[in-house]
Amino acid sequence: METLKDFLLEKGYSKIKLKLTKTNHFEIKATINGVKGRFILDTGASSSCVGFEAIERFNLSVKDSEIKAVGAGASDMLTQISKSNNLKIGKWKKNRVALILFNLSHVNTGLVNHNADPVDGIIGADILKKGKAIIDYEKKYLYLKLKEIS
Repeated sequence: METLKDFLLEKGYSKIKLKLTKTNHFEIKATINGVKGRFILDTGASSSCVGFEAIERFNLSVKDSEIKAVGAGASDMLTQISKSNNLKIGKWKKNRVALILFNLSHVNTGLVNHNADPVDGIIGADILKKGKAIIDYEKKYLYLKLKEIS
């Protein structure tokens, strides 16, 4: 019997290891504009985002945004947007990625209060949809579809 991993790898997916945190979130490593960071994988977040403090670290070009961010425990947060970023997760790459920037301190405070490490941002549904993501919760892997070579 073929495993999910074998099936997806055969179909051109890339396998990325997920780490389950003490807060029961999946953490993932990703690279933005050539700089590595740690992110929460959040299927409920409509947009991928990073904290304001990451602007210089990830070499982001930002503009003010009219959008107000809303998340668990916080609402009406001011945001900025950064377009045209390069994102790499495992072997999967995407250019011209837009990222929302907002104050992530409430997220990181919650993580630290539960003995988990702070993160640089959140990988949300926008990226998961672009990558045709499949999550294997039992084995703790994320699969993202690599581009077809024609």
